[in-house]
Amino acid sequence: MIACLDLEGVLIPEVWINVAKATRIDELLLTTRDEPDYNKLMRNRLRILDAHKLTLHDIQRVIGAMRPLEGAKEFVDWLRQSYQVIILSDTFYQFASPLLAQLDYPCLFGNSLIVDAQGRITDYKLRIQDGKRKAVMALKLLNFPVVAAGDSYNDTTMLDEADVGILFRPPDNVIREFPQFRVTTTYAELQAAFTDAAAKLGR
Repeated sequence: MIACLDLEGVLIPEVWINVAKATRIDELLLTTRDEPDYNKLMRNRLRILDAHKLTLHDIQRVIGAMRPLEGAKEFVDWLRQSYQVIILSDTFYQFASPLLAQLDYPCLFGNSLIVDAQGRITDYKLRIQDGKRKAVMALKLLNFPVVAAGDSYNDTTMLDEADVGILFRPPDNVIREFPQFRVTTTYAELQAAFTDAAAKLGR
């Protein structure tokens, strides 16, 4: 079986919220937990970074001080005993590397930033639109049972496509709009959900 996990909000804190707090730019507090249109969200972020002359290095300095959520590494270690683990995230490789190292380098399917010679983030490149859902579709075509967990709007198509979809610490608005998904709030509950999913799938 394959476990597909979101990264931010499930295993690590939200990068942009940490950047917002470090820079005191409240506009950067908005995440995919609030805004369902990822491209709209990112265009706004790039505008804010440009206005405040923030570079990739500035963001990476904030990320360098971040740590995975408490219990996240232990959860991933436990999950690997029964599942192949793939991180499906809308984050960028230039952001994720230091945090993936602290999780013993799970496989990440992410996106890329376009950065100029001065370190200014000029654009971003999605590997493919709706990539989380399409990754799950591809895995299922290879006859892999897929259980997925996420927390935000941009995870819901992945959860819907998976054989079993689980929400982890979602905001109330996502819970209200997607009542079909089991809600978990602790890693113990998330472990139980993955255990129940394996039983449901006969594994």
